[in-house]
Amino acid sequence: MAAKPRPKSDAPDASDRVSRIREGVTAAILEHRLLPGTKLGEDEIGEIYGASRTLVRTALQQLAHEGIVNIEKNRGAFVARPTPADAREVFEARRLIEPTIVDHAIDAVSPDWIDRLQHHLAEERQAELRGDARASVRLSGEFHRLVAEMSGHSIYLGFLKELIARSSLIILLYRRHDTPACGTEHHAGIVEAIRKRDKQAARAQMLSHLTDIEDELFLKEPAADELRLADVLGA
Repeated sequence: MAAKPRPKSDAPDASDRVSRIREGVTAAILEHRLLPGTKLGEDEIGEIYGASRTLVRTALQQLAHEGIVNIEKNRGAFVARPTPADAREVFEARRLIEPTIVDHAIDAVSPDWIDRLQHHLAEERQAELRGDARASVRLSGEFHRLVAEMSGHSIYLGFLKELIARSSLIILLYRRHDTPACGTEHHAGIVEAIRKRDKQAARAQMLSHLTDIEDELFLKEPAADELRLADVLGA
């Protein structure tokens, strides 16, 4: 939930405010509340988060480094609009690293981790049952992040967080509207393979899952959309 506007100040919690801006924008992307191509006005974001333009600019530059935001000279910052070629590269990268991530996750498996994964699956199913599309999208991305956290591999986790955010933009732009973004039955199969410590099955499940997601995308150039930032970040 985005914070209410506060007086603008750079000290002493500057890094916290930058993190809150980054997290707020990223969450809005993951939940498909911020559309690709949306202009991210520094003044407007500053009002929403009670932050100076300097802090807003820092947060946007960090997001640009992750490929989630584009900064255009003399025009400002915009939510990135991945091309079909970008989409293919993102899913190729995910297919390269996520099977290895799941290997490490199996090495680290414990009853507590299985309980966390099962609890997450239950949340995904509940979101589907109540027709909460935003929560379903967010939870789908969080499942993959959770497996990466379980792996204990901080470098892969950092890469995957960026790829998940990019994937959310890609799915928003290119998903066929009659198909789910990330099926819970696939996640359940991955969890079961992890529980059994079956690396071969877990790798195969993960690869099949990521391939299925990409196969359901209609990779053509999308039309432009516009949203007011206050409608999604200040809600």
